[in-house]
Amino acid sequence: MKKLLLLSLFVFSISICSWAQLQTPEQFLGYKPGDRFTPHHRMVDYFEHVAANNPNVKLIQYGETNEKRPLIVAIFSSTENMANLEQIRTDNLKRTGMMEGTPSTSIPINWMSFNVHGNESVGMEAAISSFYTLANPENATSQEWLKNQIVIIDPAINPDGRDRYSNWYNQKMNTTLQPDLQSTEHNEPWPGGRANHYLFDLNRDWAWQVQVESQARMKLYQQWMPQLHLDFHEQGINNPFYMAPAAEPLHEQLSPWQHEFQDTFGRNTAKYFDEAGRFYFTKERFDLLYPSYGDTYPMFNGAIGMTIEQGGGGQAGIGGFDAVGDTVTLSYRIQGHYTAAMSAAEVTSKNAGKLLTEFEKFFSENASSPKGQYKSFVIKGESNSAQVAKLLELLDKNGIKYGKAGAKSGLKGFSYGSGKSVSFSTSEKDIIINAYQPKSVLTQVLFEPNPVLHDSITYDITSWSMPYAYGLEAFALETRVNAASTYEKPSFTANTAGKTPVAYIAAWEGTRDAAFLSALLTAKIRVKFNEFPFDVEGKSFPAGALMITKGGNEYVPNFDQKVVEIANKFGVTLATTMSGYVDKGKDFGSPNIRVIQAPQVALIGGEGTNSLNYGAIWHFFEKDLNYPLVNLELNDMARYDLSKYNVLIMPSLRGSGLSEAGQKKMMEWVRAGGKLIAIDGALNLFANKEGFELKTFDSDDEKKAAEKKLDSLAKEERLLPYQESERVAISTGAVGAIYQVTMDETHPLGYGTGGTYYALKNNSSKFAYLNKGANAGIIANNEAYRTGYIGYKIKSNMGESLAIGVENAGRGKIVYFVDDPIFRGFWEAGKLILSNAIFMVGQ
Repeated sequence: MKKLLLLSLFVFSISICSWAQLQTPEQFLGYKPGDRFTPHHRMVDYFEHVAANNPNVKLIQYGETNEKRPLIVAIFSSTENMANLEQIRTDNLKRTGMMEGTPSTSIPINWMSFNVHGNESVGMEAAISSFYTLANPENATSQEWLKNQIVIIDPAINPDGRDRYSNWYNQKMNTTLQPDLQSTEHNEPWPGGRANHYLFDLNRDWAWQVQVESQARMKLYQQWMPQLHLDFHEQGINNPFYMAPAAEPLHEQLSPWQHEFQDTFGRNTAKYFDEAGRFYFTKERFDLLYPSYGDTYPMFNGAIGMTIEQGGGGQAGIGGFDAVGDTVTLSYRIQGHYTAAMSAAEVTSKNAGKLLTEFEKFFSENASSPKGQYKSFVIKGESNSAQVAKLLELLDKNGIKYGKAGAKSGLKGFSYGSGKSVSFSTSEKDIIINAYQPKSVLTQVLFEPNPVLHDSITYDITSWSMPYAYGLEAFALETRVNAASTYEKPSFTANTAGKTPVAYIAAWEGTRDAAFLSALLTAKIRVKFNEFPFDVEGKSFPAGALMITKGGNEYVPNFDQKVVEIANKFGVTLATTMSGYVDKGKDFGSPNIRVIQAPQVALIGGEGTNSLNYGAIWHFFEKDLNYPLVNLELNDMARYDLSKYNVLIMPSLRGSGLSEAGQKKMMEWVRAGGKLIAIDGALNLFANKEGFELKTFDSDDEKKAAEKKLDSLAKEERLLPYQESERVAISTGAVGAIYQVTMDETHPLGYGTGGTYYALKNNSSKFAYLNKGANAGIIANNEAYRTGYIGYKIKSNMGESLAIGVENAGRGKIVYFVDDPIFRGFWEAGKLILSNAIFMVGQ
């Protein structure tokens, strides 16, 4: 292998094989690998070329991006293995227990994914080079390896982001190598190429599958369930190369073999790096805790998942100076990833039998004897039906089984709602998810109330439990509780149009209902809501229930048919009433019955805004709500005609972000009647500023006491060892801490919440209750903390603070979300509250 690695990039530039039809990457593309960035479509062309000239390569298009680029994988192996490919695939599923039967083949699956982050663009270049070497039938070494494995290469998980970066760079790069990092080509404009079309970080989306790329990829992944998965990345230009073993915290569900093989791979790869005089590091920074990475998700599905990080990133371009003045070139970076890919193929071949044995052991042992504290999880059937349906969709995507709990009494378990162990009973409506199943580990990880943190320095959020994310009443039990029967999702009975009622009434519980409302408003159908709960004709409805009344919709052609068709499209059950005279509450002609005016919404983005928060909101409007949205640039706020809009959404900002002229114009618009929704860092535009009610402290005395406490702690820390500085730094931050937020159900922001919402806190922001305005969602006390890391310096102060509120400003309103309500698009419960802010507040 040493000879192979030393020749690697030179092999790509000349034809050394007698197989005349197969071209090297240089011959096909017209330039040496590393000379420039390859457009995505040219990579696809080359993969098609290799597949056309090698019968042992199967090319599959498994999906398509939002910008209509194909998502492809190449599957290849020896002639014998390819002839038996389907048997190998199904045998692998039998090892997991996802398919019945006994395996008859013994071939592991080695899956390599490149370019999940678009501007970590060496990935796709390395994929081209690695594919050529491994698939070349004239390469005796690689052909020997392929006898013992199926290789799957995904050359670009994120084609849209990749082309955003590479097209920009190819336009800006100098013909003569220019490594000066101040040069334009080394400084990407907002939003950069890291994320996909909707500016989502696809490396955080494996479990949640919010994005089309993830949804398509995971369907394919579940069909193969590989033993090995390498996720190729780039890091900062001043870091050389990172490879497994991973850093702490390592999730306690991981097996000894998974740790052992990471070390085997690391040592094997290090051997070749040492021979080449290249530097690297292991066991630092990149941990294995958060379940939605390209390394952790495979780990929790029995594979050996590994992150590979080459130093360079988008800043390096074709070549850039690092901190010591060395030029980090694209060709050098390709060599790093290429070496890791060859090492992975080698160690997979050498350890094929053990990989399969341990893989099967992982599933059989965990399914029969789950190692986590909690063995069963109950979702109460009376929970929000829209959110339950969303959760079951997620479980189906991940292959997690569930059933009907049945009537059981005398149970005891952890209540997610109270954070305490309680006694409870189940009913025929309840859902049971137990860990005695093939996806045992993934089930436990997604539902565990409080992940064990062996180290508080983590690379990502530290809590994500599904009952909190979906806002559901649920329990975790330390004992096995089997399902009484198969759970059948409630069938939807289509609404039928009949005699026009006084009103159709629909629930307001989740994203489904917000999408229904969006469709009604888009169809120019007038919709109302009642500010008070009401009873009519023996039926009860909460405040916020949607009312589509006959009065006010006389002008709509085929009114009944349209309402019914739209409701059926979204699976919304319509109640009807033939009278507006209520038994309890406010009659339908009351001033407390509000008309929902179709909002004209603009989302503010551009330099200075958090692109991920911006992208999540953009995606929410286009894919969840299908509601029109105007996209504005933060730096141009002073020149826009804002009178075109009645709702502005300001995602999280870095620093002040907005010019003085832009802020002045925006506030003039608010005071004239506009509604501004400010999220996370955007609250800094208003906090502790003259003319606004948003304050960090309730009084000067409270402020002085907090400052005195911090000053005292700072003095204690002065003599701490230097290496403790990182831990000191995180003591004032939060990394995915979950808090119970008490919602005011009488306020529009609280509609549909049942009085409770769980906020995912990723900042240290703490604000006092508003003296004027509405404290619609509050962290009532320190007992509201549920799980996740939050620094000790701020944790004790988080009680009695604002989470969601509204401040009046002239004739307009500012809605404050202290934390991102739809974090990464998977925090489902927050989507309803954001919908309340968009459609309900201020009507």
